[in-house]
Amino acid sequence: MHRRITCALAAMLLVAGCGGAGDQGGSQSGGTAGAPPSTSGFDGTTIRLGVLSPLSGPVAVIGQPLTAGNKIWFDALNQRGGVAGKYKVELVQEDTQYKPDVTVQQYNKVKGNVVAFTQVLGTAPTLAVLPQLKTDKVLAAPASLDALWVREPNLLPVGGPYQIQVINALDHYLTVGGGSKNSRICTMIQDDVYGEAGLQGLQYAAEKYGFTIATAQRYKTGTENFTGQIQALAGCQMVFLTATPTDAGKIWGTAAQAKFAPRWYAQSPAYAAAMAKSPITPYLQQTAIIVAEGTEWGDEKVSGMKDLVSRTTQFGPSQQPDYYLAFGYNQARAMTAVLEKAVQNGNLSRDGILNALNQLGKVSFDGLTDDYQYGPAETRNPPRSSTLFAVDPAKPFGLKTVKYNTSSDAAKAFEFKKTG
Repeated sequence: MHRRITCALAAMLLVAGCGGAGDQGGSQSGGTAGAPPSTSGFDGTTIRLGVLSPLSGPVAVIGQPLTAGNKIWFDALNQRGGVAGKYKVELVQEDTQYKPDVTVQQYNKVKGNVVAFTQVLGTAPTLAVLPQLKTDKVLAAPASLDALWVREPNLLPVGGPYQIQVINALDHYLTVGGGSKNSRICTMIQDDVYGEAGLQGLQYAAEKYGFTIATAQRYKTGTENFTGQIQALAGCQMVFLTATPTDAGKIWGTAAQAKFAPRWYAQSPAYAAAMAKSPITPYLQQTAIIVAEGTEWGDEKVSGMKDLVSRTTQFGPSQQPDYYLAFGYNQARAMTAVLEKAVQNGNLSRDGILNALNQLGKVSFDGLTDDYQYGPAETRNPPRSSTLFAVDPAKPFGLKTVKYNTSSDAAKAFEFKKTG
């Protein structure tokens, strides 16, 4: 039965993968600096942006909808005239397969033809390309929520970092989730820098709330058999999971088969919509909370969601509702805010774009994630809030809101430090 559960879910996940300032753009005249001259990635009429994403392989369940979110935002922007109402945006997409070395290769392939990168997906891929971004003076938006990015001047992060997700999850568990500092609290993490981000958040929470991490189980991406790790978690009352969807599906399938049912909290990239229509759906309904951003699909109380649904219907009618779609949409919104400022300054060169980011203030995402205070990297202040979701097959992409935009005192106190 275990093999049937995990294989069925993996297949469903792969199938599923095939699928600012308010409304930035289309309204500004370009300021008084004059029209920006042509430069790499800008021919005087069209702005080209790079997209480095896993469009194939097991992490395409994230990459494909996230890239669709990029495109939907810019398609809607282009209909209104483009950046500053006059410069259309074109995306240059390359498949990274979620591999750091391939990401670097694809970056080098297109860097001379774009003004910036509106997406680089993954923590390890972003770290791999970061030295070249610095050397080339190029701006990129990481599709990754690591706290590492906050103080990096060549990166344009959005959303509350992974560490914040973990801290807010532990606050929820210890205040209203039935846990206490004496509970047996554990974690299971991907054995790389992405997993370490989750562990860092948990270690910070342990210090703040006075609990002990009973065990931290690690695994390699693509592991087929998680029996050993699940057995090692026996007795844990709460487990925080840092994973991507295909691995998470196997982990939860193994746990369900073993009748191991702690309270699971999971970092946002662990979930994919196919999980809400799979053999492990009942197990997840009983045990799991997903820690992410924004709100459930179609929530018209959140203005950003209302706009996203409308624009997806118009510009991506075949696209299914998806959490990662909203993330890509937010990335594109943040990049548009930077481009608007660069056009206002009359400079879309690499230096001009980095300078525009330094001049940027608070960007609103209309409730799809909390506002982000940009500006110089050393003074940026990212969101400290997270939304907690439960699995509900009746909801679009299978998630219903448990607690919207919650922020703990511990998360507000977390300090972001520069790498290296």
